[in-house]
Amino acid sequence: MRERAEEILRRLAGEHARLRDDQWRAISALVEEKRRVLCVQRTGWGKSAVYFVATALLRSGGGAVGPTVIVSPLLALMRNQVEAAERAGIRAHTINSANLDEWDAIQADILAGSVDLLLISPERLNNPDFRDNVLPKLASTTGLLVVDEAHCVSDWGHDFRPDYRRLRTFLAELPPNTPVLATTATANQRVTDDVAEQLGDALVLRGSLERDSLRLGVLSLDSPASRLGWLADHLETLPGSGIIYTLTVAAATETAEFLRQRGFPVASYSGQAEDAVRQQAEQDLLDNKLKALVATSALGMGFDKPDLGFVVHLGAPPSPIAYYQQVGRAGRAVRNADVLLLPGREDAAIWRYFASLAFPPEQQVRDVLHALDTAGRPLSTQALEPMVDLRRTRLEMMLKVLDVDGAVRRVRGGWVATGEPWVYDTARLRRVAAARTEEQQSMREYAATTACRMEFLRRGLDDPAAAPCGRCDNCTGPFVTDGVSPAALAAANAFLGRAGVVIAPKKLWPTGLAEVKGKLSADDQAAPGRAVGRLSDLGWGGRLRAVLDASDGPLPDDLTGAVVDVLKDWSRGDDPWPRRPVAVVGIASRQRPELVGSLAARIAEIGRLPLLGFVEPGPQAPPSGGGARGNSAQRVRALHDAFEIPPDLAAALSAVTGPVLLVDDLVDSGWTMTLVARALRAAGAPEVLPFALGVAG
Repeated sequence: MRERAEEILRRLAGEHARLRDDQWRAISALVEEKRRVLCVQRTGWGKSAVYFVATALLRSGGGAVGPTVIVSPLLALMRNQVEAAERAGIRAHTINSANLDEWDAIQADILAGSVDLLLISPERLNNPDFRDNVLPKLASTTGLLVVDEAHCVSDWGHDFRPDYRRLRTFLAELPPNTPVLATTATANQRVTDDVAEQLGDALVLRGSLERDSLRLGVLSLDSPASRLGWLADHLETLPGSGIIYTLTVAAATETAEFLRQRGFPVASYSGQAEDAVRQQAEQDLLDNKLKALVATSALGMGFDKPDLGFVVHLGAPPSPIAYYQQVGRAGRAVRNADVLLLPGREDAAIWRYFASLAFPPEQQVRDVLHALDTAGRPLSTQALEPMVDLRRTRLEMMLKVLDVDGAVRRVRGGWVATGEPWVYDTARLRRVAAARTEEQQSMREYAATTACRMEFLRRGLDDPAAAPCGRCDNCTGPFVTDGVSPAALAAANAFLGRAGVVIAPKKLWPTGLAEVKGKLSADDQAAPGRAVGRLSDLGWGGRLRAVLDASDGPLPDDLTGAVVDVLKDWSRGDDPWPRRPVAVVGIASRQRPELVGSLAARIAEIGRLPLLGFVEPGPQAPPSGGGARGNSAQRVRALHDAFEIPPDLAAALSAVTGPVLLVDDLVDSGWTMTLVARALRAAGAPEVLPFALGVAG
């Protein structure tokens, strides 16, 4: 059988390919012993070869064994795997959100036995139609189950995904002796033990995580402009094509735009982009039409370009384990690849933001369970939003966890409570949070260490064979200069110094509210507005965060200049305001009264406009800043009729004949601006133009 396995491998990987010892051990355990196997092996080791070869061997008996089912986390990874399977003569299909029109035909092919391998996303496991109508049949006929990127199963893992926990149900429904393979490159011992326990009686094959093609280095540059300037100076000298990772979507977009302006063929890539756009960007990099993709972690696990020559991080991921996985994209089929980390002082603030999206406090969870228990019908996430103050993505994540725990169930029309007892595991959540804090500190230590960087990463993954690599900047000395030319630095400063982002007006009320519903009428809407920048911007983001986090005080001079620039561009730029404002109104702030007051006064002075006054929060208004991170329904409910227009301001508004500039410090959910603008229009303002220092996100 090994000879047959080697023949299949050569079709897959080339004439000179040979199975590694642990690859053969895994294939033999799956095909001959029908065991459950966990492979913890470095990126590029050939984990996919194990399940492709095992599939071909299992299916070689004329289809007596059912298809292999691979649960894979990312569309990009699915596309790569389908193409690789076809090279090995394996008939592969995928069911995901991007090919809805093909589902019926694929399911018919599965029933007909003409599919060797089916790739599905973990989210598909809990789609009600798929779970109730397709999954039972699929589970009963599966010849091999593969869990790719299996660290996602564990909430100790750096990229835990609640949908992966649904695999417990899939595993329980498999016929006896169905082989199961779980694979990952990024699992420390705690994650390995957790995943192995969930698999049950698994053969664990753990290998060295050394990547002898990677040369690791760290460059400490003091500002976002210097980091962009460094890229402009040195990107051309990095080998081949590669990936530039950023921590936020805004940073990916800005970095790609700047590099394009400097003449580099690059594209941005994030989970917010349309699937067709992402596919085209992937293909352009595969075809070497791009020097780099500037990507968020959406490209972290799901891209296979064996000759990728470099990975650069603008900002540090919150975990050395996540970092190891992302840099593992490089150097899989080339002798040398460069890996560079350019950490930023803003990294910790971004880590804190993402940490704030963790599992909600117990009372909010209990509120959701009570709402579902008393509803008497399924409730969608939109219907639940007015009942609990959680943003939709966090609410959906919580519901998925409760589903796996058996407390709720997803059905047609939404979610229902099962009535099963459920315990809020405070101790475990605290341990996971503490582990995340330790990982962040470890990432700081990685950037600062004078010891071998590869050894540091391998020890973080509990690799017992970790040893100095002899290649990184600490082992052999820096392999790139940290110099930035004056011209590149000036260009980066000019690019990042641009001020101005659009504040898009709200046009629909949140669903599920009794107070308001449907569309905002034309007479209620604000016009498109402007802000100096986003808090996540590489340029103004850090400065805005510093001002908004500091004690209250007058508007700083540098921000005054930015405000002037934004107003000038707004008045005569590519998309100017329809009419010049005739007056200024502020939103009185409980948290930053001096900052907002001076901002409104300076704008009035600069524009030679009357400052008519301030809209005051009434006694029923929530505390300043309270609820801004919640969902839109809760925010509108808290703010509806919560602002008062003083009599003198109301009288002044009744006399204005043009647009009013409405001034605030920060736009987060956008509903404060929307509701105050609505009140101003009801008081007589013909049009309201919102203006703020910053926009969250």
